[in-house]
Amino acid sequence: MKVLCIGHTSYDISCEVDEYPQENYKYRLPGRIGCGGGPASNAAYLLGKWGVDTSIATVLGSDDYAEKIKKEFQSVNVDTNYIETSYEKETSLSFIMINKSNGSRTVFNLPSDLAPIKKFTYEFTPDVIYTDGHDYGATQNAISKFPKALRIIDAGRCVQEVIELCKYMNYIVCSLEFATNLTGLKIDYEKPQTLVELYTKLQAKYTNANIVITLEEHGAMYVHNNELKIMPGLKVEAKDTTGAGDIFHGAFVYGLVNNFDMEKCVTIANIAGGLSVQKVGSRQSVPALSDVLDYYTKTINAGNQNINNGESGANPVGNNANNK
Repeated sequence: MKVLCIGHTSYDISCEVDEYPQENYKYRLPGRIGCGGGPASNAAYLLGKWGVDTSIATVLGSDDYAEKIKKEFQSVNVDTNYIETSYEKETSLSFIMINKSNGSRTVFNLPSDLAPIKKFTYEFTPDVIYTDGHDYGATQNAISKFPKALRIIDAGRCVQEVIELCKYMNYIVCSLEFATNLTGLKIDYEKPQTLVELYTKLQAKYTNANIVITLEEHGAMYVHNNELKIMPGLKVEAKDTTGAGDIFHGAFVYGLVNNFDMEKCVTIANIAGGLSVQKVGSRQSVPALSDVLDYYTKTINAGNQNINNGESGANPVGNNANNK
């Protein structure tokens, strides 16, 4: 199957520090890790690394960072023919400071006001369209041009363009921030009914979509066999969470490409995102497909008992949501 990823690309520069710095001090950093970033771009990189026929449609500046990003994509056989170059702007940058003492990160974004994608001609017909919602026009054009394609969105930002694009999606994989801001509801993990109410209200707005709500370290909430469940996050020591959500999304798309059911898609995505936080840098932390599948096999063979340090791999929180 052929996947078309549409969205934002940046170049990330990550540095580890022993503790959060104080103002008005000088610090000498031991090193840095540089790699491409951006939601759709990280997902495209994972899909290419995992052997999926993938193209990326995005806009980069005319600079050395753009060339490095293209080479990264090409190293995992992602088609870069639909990357457009803005000769007036530079590639967006993100500086990421990682606190080694607790694994937290502080991100300084230096966005570049790049123009949206201008060319809407593709020399192939995608089976799957994946978007992060950053380029509304290019996404709308693609889903109109290829109505038979399976459509997935990373709804990470609660902005009007993303809210509108969700109406046309088969799968919405959204952040907890998106879900709570859109519905106006807040959750309490000690009160499962609040989770049910959140999912129910979001599903009522997008009745034709299959919805997954990512809960960061708490895992992901989804419906499988008419039951609303939470897949707990992996219990690992996090070194850097940069790109973990993007990796979750890319692995979820991989599952759909391979016709996995919802529970297996979420489990594979959960494992990939969980394993990724043990390394620094978004591209460098994309786990090997073999490692994810081995972890999945061990989990299944253990009766789904090792996803959350002895807890069940999928915990039901209710079954009265609008189900798909």
